[in-house]
Amino acid sequence: MPNRLAQATSPYLLQHADNPVDWWPWETGAFEEARRRNVPVFLSVGYSACHWCHVMAHESFEHDGTAAYMNGHFVSVKVDREERPDVDAVYMEAVQAATGQGGWPMSVFMTPDGEPFYFGTYFPPEARHGMPSFRQVLEGVHNAWTSRRDEVGEVAGKITRDLAGRELRTGDAGTPTEETQALALLQLTRDIDPASGWFKGDTKFPPSMVIEFLLRHHARAGSVAALEMAEGLCGAMARSSLYDQVGGGFHRYVLTPRTGGPLVPHFEKMLYDNALLCRVYAHLWRATGSELARRVALETADFMVRELRTAEGGFASALDADSDVGDGSGKHVEGAFYVWTPEQLREVLGDEDGRRAAELFAVTEEGTFEEGASVLQLPDGEAESSIKERLLEARARRPRPGRDDKVVAAWNGLAIAALAEVGAYFDRPDLVERATEAADLLVRLHMDDAARLARTSKDGQVGANSGVLEDYADVAEGFLALAGVTGEGVWLEFAGFLLDIVLDQFVAEGGALYDTAHDAEQLIRRPQDPTDSATPSGWTAAAGALLSYAAQTGSQAHRAAAEGALGVVKALGPRAPRFISWGLAVAEALLDGPREVAVVGPQDDAGTRELHRTALLAQAPGAVVAVGEPDGEEFPLLRDRPLVDGSAAAYVCRHFVCDAPTADASSLARKLAN
Repeated sequence: MPNRLAQATSPYLLQHADNPVDWWPWETGAFEEARRRNVPVFLSVGYSACHWCHVMAHESFEHDGTAAYMNGHFVSVKVDREERPDVDAVYMEAVQAATGQGGWPMSVFMTPDGEPFYFGTYFPPEARHGMPSFRQVLEGVHNAWTSRRDEVGEVAGKITRDLAGRELRTGDAGTPTEETQALALLQLTRDIDPASGWFKGDTKFPPSMVIEFLLRHHARAGSVAALEMAEGLCGAMARSSLYDQVGGGFHRYVLTPRTGGPLVPHFEKMLYDNALLCRVYAHLWRATGSELARRVALETADFMVRELRTAEGGFASALDADSDVGDGSGKHVEGAFYVWTPEQLREVLGDEDGRRAAELFAVTEEGTFEEGASVLQLPDGEAESSIKERLLEARARRPRPGRDDKVVAAWNGLAIAALAEVGAYFDRPDLVERATEAADLLVRLHMDDAARLARTSKDGQVGANSGVLEDYADVAEGFLALAGVTGEGVWLEFAGFLLDIVLDQFVAEGGALYDTAHDAEQLIRRPQDPTDSATPSGWTAAAGALLSYAAQTGSQAHRAAAEGALGVVKALGPRAPRFISWGLAVAEALLDGPREVAVVGPQDDAGTRELHRTALLAQAPGAVVAVGEPDGEEFPLLRDRPLVDGSAAAYVCRHFVCDAPTADASSLARKLAN
């Protein structure tokens, strides 16, 4: 019989709806039930594409004996971290403080008041490698709860007080300076492995925001070292197994095998990684003209549209790492959809092309992954499009990985920005149209009449959870990019609605920002984290969107908020640049102005289009673009900007103070490169 999760909209929660565990979603009723029964709460947090979440579910949550013990001694709560990033952030901070590490599935035991006292991540069904079994953990927590309640309460209270005392303030740090940026770059050069192009370490996540900082720093300060580092990182990623060499798009991360050999990916594909990397490679192409960067940007955009776009026009969250092996056994294996043997290549391509593909993609008879299969790399050269097309067609007949169809507002904002820019750069109006459709969905379904955002939707049904700071910031970022590309001022207006809520609901004293709104559900701590991880933090994303909006409108309130938020970048940038890299990228825009480009003229005019494209291709960090008729009401930048001798013209400005206009695209390019 299904449990309470059968009513959820989250694909992750629905995966657990048939567990024998009597799961509750995160709601007040769960904690009231724990008080009534006088038992602890067991909180399990994960997400649908999480491999080890699936493993623990199969081993423990689907086991009748384990479930019966959980049901008898705990109230068990299951949370999708992608739906409730606030819950995840608060308790992950406790896990990391107590254990020195974190990850998913996250396992937390807490009092009925939500105060945590015991932590972990994945627990195996039997004790191994120094780890207790999950049943041993359950029994140990139950015994502590029943026989040492006062001690448990003291631990829980201390942890909660420690968390509550961690509020961040930027104080009088001021905005980042030239020295901030130079010291951050120096630290990055120490972290890079020049031989491989990757950052040092066995686990390699795509450093999207670091590369954005490097490209912006090169453009503003002329740093050759920054550009070379960006090119090295992008080349290493695009030619490794992190990138799907057949279908485009990026996996979540790669690991360095202890026995040597190629990097091995964790095969899940996340919308946010691909949106960020799609934009990164487009910006690298803009800076260098690299054909590799152009190909990867377009293939990644096409992957997102082909495999993540939902029927409603938004973009799904993720593809699983695991899939059915396709032999009728029902067995699911990580990477089964993506790996190949030489024999499989020959079956699809024939002997000659099969051998050629094996050489290109480094597929060996011994295999580079598991059971004789190989991950695909592209160490040298380029693969013929006909080979990739035939392999993609054949792969489409394999059992596909599961897809998390949940539409997350923040990640769709990132996708909108990427698709709008890639479509504009490479003359792909279809990609701009897909970006516009996703933006329409967010306005129509995720925004209420007061412009408050819902975090998620699925199948056209909006979720119950409120948007957090990253939702407002990333959606505003997407709308601002779409406004610059399309010349449709309504997207600037919608961005303004969202950023006004940021000012009203998320700003703390001294320029700091909270991750949840002032009127959001009160947890044991109000989450507040400026550091970037797999995506820009809500804090740094808000700083970037606020700065861009101020450049488009002249709003001093939004600029002041952006500058206040960037104080943390001045403090952290020189010491930990990889964890505040989007903040460093935003700081490059602040140091450059950012530049404001007003292109006036009829949109169907060739001169207008050429000036508009030139402005969009400018490398000036964080430059904003407004295009439309002279004195257009939708964009404040267009006011009092006349044509030049009856022809389309472009004005390059800072703080709404403009240079002399030009009607020549080459002259505009020079102005923006200066």
